[in-house]
Amino acid sequence: MEPDEGSVLRGGFRIESVAVAVLDGEGTVVSWSAEAARLFGRGTDDAVGLPLWEMVSPSGTCRTVTLADTVRTGRGAAGGRDITYGVVPVPPHGHRVLIALASGTAAEWAQGISFFQALLAQDRIGVAIHDQDQRRLRANTAPTVLAGSSPQGEDWAARLYEPDAETMRRLLTDVLRTGTPVVSRVQPLRHADAPGAPSPVASVSAFRLDDGDGSPDGVAVLTYDATKENRDRRHLALLQKAAELIGPSLDIRRTAQDLADVLVPELGSFVTVDLAEGVLAGEDPPQLLGWTTPGLTRTAVAGEAGDRSFQLLRPGDVYPPLPETVQTQRLEQGKLLTLTREQVAAELGSEELARRFIPEGATSVAVAPLLARGFGLGTVSVWRTDQPEPMDGDELVLLTEIVSRAALGLDNARRYAREHRAAVSLQERLLPRAAADMAAVETEGTYRPATGGADISGDWFDVVGLPSLRAALVIGDVIGHGLPATATMGRLRTAILTLADLELEPAEVLTRLDDLIQRLAAETSAEQKDAVGATCLYAVYDPVAGRCTLANAGQPPPVLVSPDGRAEFVDAPPGPPLGVGGVPYESVTLEPAPGSVLTLFTDGLLALTDFDADVGLERVRDGLAESWRPDTGLRDFGDRLLGTLGDRQPRDDVALLMARTRVVPPSDTVIWQLPADPEAVAQARKLADEQLDAWGLGQLSLTTELIVSELVTNAVRYAGGPVGLRLIRSSVLICEVSDPSNTQPRLVRAGDTDEGGRGLYIVAQCAQRWGSRYGRKGKTIWTEQSLGDGAAGFPVVGDEAGFPLG
Repeated sequence: MEPDEGSVLRGGFRIESVAVAVLDGEGTVVSWSAEAARLFGRGTDDAVGLPLWEMVSPSGTCRTVTLADTVRTGRGAAGGRDITYGVVPVPPHGHRVLIALASGTAAEWAQGISFFQALLAQDRIGVAIHDQDQRRLRANTAPTVLAGSSPQGEDWAARLYEPDAETMRRLLTDVLRTGTPVVSRVQPLRHADAPGAPSPVASVSAFRLDDGDGSPDGVAVLTYDATKENRDRRHLALLQKAAELIGPSLDIRRTAQDLADVLVPELGSFVTVDLAEGVLAGEDPPQLLGWTTPGLTRTAVAGEAGDRSFQLLRPGDVYPPLPETVQTQRLEQGKLLTLTREQVAAELGSEELARRFIPEGATSVAVAPLLARGFGLGTVSVWRTDQPEPMDGDELVLLTEIVSRAALGLDNARRYAREHRAAVSLQERLLPRAAADMAAVETEGTYRPATGGADISGDWFDVVGLPSLRAALVIGDVIGHGLPATATMGRLRTAILTLADLELEPAEVLTRLDDLIQRLAAETSAEQKDAVGATCLYAVYDPVAGRCTLANAGQPPPVLVSPDGRAEFVDAPPGPPLGVGGVPYESVTLEPAPGSVLTLFTDGLLALTDFDADVGLERVRDGLAESWRPDTGLRDFGDRLLGTLGDRQPRDDVALLMARTRVVPPSDTVIWQLPADPEAVAQARKLADEQLDAWGLGQLSLTTELIVSELVTNAVRYAGGPVGLRLIRSSVLICEVSDPSNTQPRLVRAGDTDEGGRGLYIVAQCAQRWGSRYGRKGKTIWTEQSLGDGAAGFPVVGDEAGFPLG
């Protein structure tokens, strides 16, 4: 019997791989196929006429075995291999047909049949066989769209929503064409009759079926309901997203908005975050939420609220009083609520309140309290408008977890806001007035604290009025952040005010500040040493001489903007920061034109440029030149400068001080040099009296004569010559007497029998203020008198003054 090469059944089953023989009633071979010859190792001529048992047991030991016994065994050895066979009766002549194949092939076929039957028998995984035209040939009864018990050849795609059906058609086509299997692809399978209704999400796997020749013969599709698995995966991803996005910002409103954005659209289509009164300002909220009192403020909104969204509460709106109900009491106790639209409307009890709180098209809401460290911070309301069913158990657990984490982030932001506000308030109270209008300069100061998570720093500026119309300009930056830096800044500013009264050279002021910083560092604990150190620039401007002297300890170089708009750096040697010690500071002097603007700033201004320090300095200088306008106010000048550098919030504190220089007209200043001669006293009185008459200040002649007489007399008697006398007319009358002595003048109490010691007391009584300063050679004693109608006062003689009579 020749093999039939075309004997192939569907699914890869080749019929010629089965050995076939015909036996007579005694079990003798009558006919013999080619596959039987190959399997048993006997040709047709050798096999015909032999009993079957000799084929199975060629050793001949089983000659007594009957045909029935042979058939009963079903296994044997032939041709050097194990075979599995069966004998089938063929009536009516008593013939039998032998069917045999290799035992390995038989076992493989048996396992395949068993496996396929097991797949078809189970009810959790859908199994379907499709032909090359995607017609379904067979399927089990699992409840999936692609399986089911519908008739063979049914158009399964008709049961699906068309977009999903088209996706599945393309998937099966690709598998048939390429042979590449698809494994566990998540695919929504919406029903054609209800595409908008919640539908299961299937996990789809598909692989191609080939026939015995290896040609595509169909597709096997395995599906199972992955709705819960997919939802759990999405919930886990949402929880991870919430952990990443909620909390990094220390801005309360930003954190609230991040929370609202995370929840849309996964858990709801419209979300609001409402915070308790005081939370936005960093204050401690009440332990109860107080939903029935106007204590909640809408802080963040996410999602679409429908066409009437303008009627809802908007960010910044405060809750109106709400009725007290069982549900509001539960919320005040920190419990989560799930309500339908109808229940919310009933709880509110008013159409007006319903319009303010219920979004258009809403079906349900879940309201979760924001609780952290025992405080009720507010509530989160998650509205659903496109899903008819309220949140279920898993979704509520997820919402609770996200809200709980967000509450900690909000509370951290609240506590930071409180500390940041305290530091800013302290620093602003320590800073001087932003604007000052003095005879020497017109100034405008700007301070911008760092935001976006950066701590408050110790940047400051100061404008100090000095005698003889001069002004000290100060800019500085304490190393470190937070309240320790602010406290150090306050101590430094106080020290500078004290040193300014001594009227020292700028370099000497910085040297003494350096000593102070070193002493502070020595008495500071190790964990706070990062806030003990500073940079500082100290400048003194004299409007009479039109001269500015400054010294720099680690600050960026100031920029001088001339009246014509040219901006240039001041060539001031940058000394080391305060606290380094061992390096001297150097004073430099410049003579700016009247109306020039001297600009001092901290390095926080450079951080606005996103460039390194050198390029940042160039940007600041160019920005000053671009921002300059003729006759512009200093406030506008500074605002334009900051605008050219960027409108974002600074990463570091920014202190900016602008000072427009002024000069005293030469006609308002006179100076004389007198010899160290007793007759010089009378001459000084005469010169001063004549000048006051020329200025129209005759009402000050008497007190001025007393002041000049006492000061010149002391200089002639104790210091020697030459003696300098200078009068300056401004908002006050200034009288200065200079001598070559460095002796410190002191106001003393004269005894009853003392012949002197009352001169400075008389001076102090005649002047509003008086003092002394030291130069490179000698000293200068100065006084100030008001230009009012009367003198500042006369010394009271006798016991009432506490001094003896002269």
